Amino acid sequence: MKIPTCTHLKFIQKIIFVIVLTTIVSCSAKGKPERSKTNINDSWLYLENDSEALPNTQTKEWQSINLPHSWNSTDVTDLEPGYRRNGSWYAKKLTFNNVVPNQNYFLYFEGANINTQVYVNGKEAGGHIGGYIGFEIDITNFIHKGENEILVRVDNGYDPEVIPSQKSDFFIYGGITRDVWLVTKPNTHIAKIQITTPTVSNEKATLNIEASLNNIENSSNLSLKASLLNPKGDEVATQSIPVSEATTTILFDQILNPELWDTKTPNLYTVSVSLVENNTVKDQVEDKVGFRWFEFVKNGPFYLNGKRLLLRGTHRHEEHAGVGAAMSNKQHRADMELIKEMGANFVRLAHYPQDPEVYKACDELGLLVWDELPWCRGGVGNDIWKTNAKNMLSEIITQNYNHPSIIIWSLGNEIYWLPDFEGGDDTTKINDFLTELNDLSHKLDPARKTAIRKYYEGSHIVDVFSPSIWSGWYSGSYKSYQKAIDLYKKEYNHFLHAEYGGSSHVGRHSENPITGEGLIKADGWEEAIVQTKVANIAQIGDWSENYIVDLFDWHLRISETDTTFVGNIQWAFKDFGTPLRPENDIPYMNQKGLVDRNGNPKDAFYVFKSYWSDVPFTYIESHTWTERQGPKDLARTISVYSNCNKVAFYHNDQFLGEKERDINKFPASGLTWDINFTEGENKLVAVGIPTTGNQVSDTLTVNYRFQKNGTAKDLVMSYKLLENGNYLATANAIDENGLHCFDYEDRVYFQCLSGGKLLESQGTPTGSQSIGMSNGKASIEVIPLEKNKNIEVMVINQSFKGTYLTITP
Repeated sequence: MKIPTCTHLKFIQKIIFVIVLTTIVSCSAKGKPERSKTNINDSWLYLENDSEALPNTQTKEWQSINLPHSWNSTDVTDLEPGYRRNGSWYAKKLTFNNVVPNQNYFLYFEGANINTQVYVNGKEAGGHIGGYIGFEIDITNFIHKGENEILVRVDNGYDPEVIPSQKSDFFIYGGITRDVWLVTKPNTHIAKIQITTPTVSNEKATLNIEASLNNIENSSNLSLKASLLNPKGDEVATQSIPVSEATTTILFDQILNPELWDTKTPNLYTVSVSLVENNTVKDQVEDKVGFRWFEFVKNGPFYLNGKRLLLRGTHRHEEHAGVGAAMSNKQHRADMELIKEMGANFVRLAHYPQDPEVYKACDELGLLVWDELPWCRGGVGNDIWKTNAKNMLSEIITQNYNHPSIIIWSLGNEIYWLPDFEGGDDTTKINDFLTELNDLSHKLDPARKTAIRKYYEGSHIVDVFSPSIWSGWYSGSYKSYQKAIDLYKKEYNHFLHAEYGGSSHVGRHSENPITGEGLIKADGWEEAIVQTKVANIAQIGDWSENYIVDLFDWHLRISETDTTFVGNIQWAFKDFGTPLRPENDIPYMNQKGLVDRNGNPKDAFYVFKSYWSDVPFTYIESHTWTERQGPKDLARTISVYSNCNKVAFYHNDQFLGEKERDINKFPASGLTWDINFTEGENKLVAVGIPTTGNQVSDTLTVNYRFQKNGTAKDLVMSYKLLENGNYLATANAIDENGLHCFDYEDRVYFQCLSGGKLLESQGTPTGSQSIGMSNGKASIEVIPLEKNKNIEVMVINQSFKGTYLTITP
């Protein structure tokens, strides 16, 4: 069989694309809807060149890529300070075997960061200011039969007149970071439909469809037909009305016994709207709708469909290891499914609108949404800045309007902080503009609420407010959380707590983590227990997984037992990149995630799952803590996180008792056992006994020693083969007797000298060439370049000048 060359493949792709277009034309000739939507992510060219002059696509500097794409996918997390902030070019050839008369052609970009210009056959067809939101470019008058050249310039350079501020605690990725589509529509077409549910109850609902139509003056005998299909696909209502104006409204006012949308059963109906001319369908669009109603009770809880619902939330930044913001739809969906698996029912999209796949997933999975305008820090700007910000808010609301999952339009976060313009932190000016945004939001969407976080001077302007509460991290102790929420429930009419938590470094543990009172205790070797008060745990704490487990456990115990609390939103679900944290254990990473940047759960994930999930499970803390030490006969407390009614525990096959879960107890809802480890291997088994259904179990093997390590004197290396064919190279700190130093946390640097390359700049525990050690251990993935060739790897730091490892295939 002859393998096609790159040239052959491009030719094949071109043929396939032409066939698709021919099919569309054929359908049009038969009078069927002339609307089509074709994904064109594949086979683009990319040029890293900041010039604004139209480039020549025939030069060798162009790279072949597929979309989504960002030029910052890995440079944001490498060890070189800063990241590329300027322009680049994208190019693609589109071939049309026919340009259909009376049909319009568009390029639809789901998002490109930050500013975009689009050229077709050498002429500027349009552009867009601002990232994170979709836009459409009409290319009808620029294309012709045959081959057409598309050029797109995207620029993420510093521009204080476009939000978000560069002082934000996240990277502003450049590129075409989301899907691109070729869309065709008849000249007279449905521009958009806006769906509202004016009244909803268990017995009855009404549905209003407002359809905006383009170019109806060139047609006659137009009518609009709308159908409503229930979640099973059965038609439950239909209506046709004549069209005489560009905006036409259809009302269904007798939808009996609607199947409601909620977080447990997210029932979605389908709205189908057809534009008909002389009994021929000219255009058709569909969208989903959910019937639900909600209420924030004054100084009280939240209600969905008439029932109290505790908002169990987390935050999501749009990025992933290796690709940055250029995530695939599969990766977006995986994030949201993992959030739902944890048991969350609410997500704050921080700090910007996100990919359409995310909203679709939230609708389908039953996740309520706080959608946010990216006014993040920077204060208030000049008139151009204000115009851009208002335009973006209008785009966010207009494009995401029909999603039943969205209940809040957030107008910003920490907006007063670090002004980009002189006088930008003037609270009078900020409040004036915040009022404009609030009024605009309610004008565009009277049914949903507005919100803002950590701008106290404007808390009275919006509907829902979140103060800043970081109990046990940036100040105070986590045991002060109840006092804080009691205060703010009274102070703000509609108080929803967004952002709490702290950083944790995967695999780092402490035998005695900082207590809820903010005390550091000795680890048990000394005769007297020494206690030290910690004022700011974020700066002084050890970033251990077990401290964060305790912090979240306490917060959840409080929120789950407070009957008048709206709920809270943990920060953040996944580790994400930030230019403001170069010295973190994983450089340039905000490590407050419940999962790492690859989506692998940390211990804290299972704490949330134990409170929120309905699917029975059991987890012994901790699977990243399998080597420990301590004095002989000193008991260690083992916590088990489970949502089962009872848990039985075994140590080396000895039954240590069965305990009943009680969320009023701390830690681990009372599921703790004091263990006297034996020297060497210890087998721990926890068996969860749910009220109904099968038992679930978890097993953990811990190697324990009675000898305390001394000061680290060297680094030693080892490796193992991974299932993907790569190798995991691991460095361990040891003392003069060869004991693993569990207390060594200094940074180490990996290098691959020959035969392979490091999986680096991923921002993950095994994908960072520079990383702080976790209990005296650090690893990195190594990719072989050739079969049967040795690979040389080195690890160094300031104290140890080089340890070498030879990986032999």
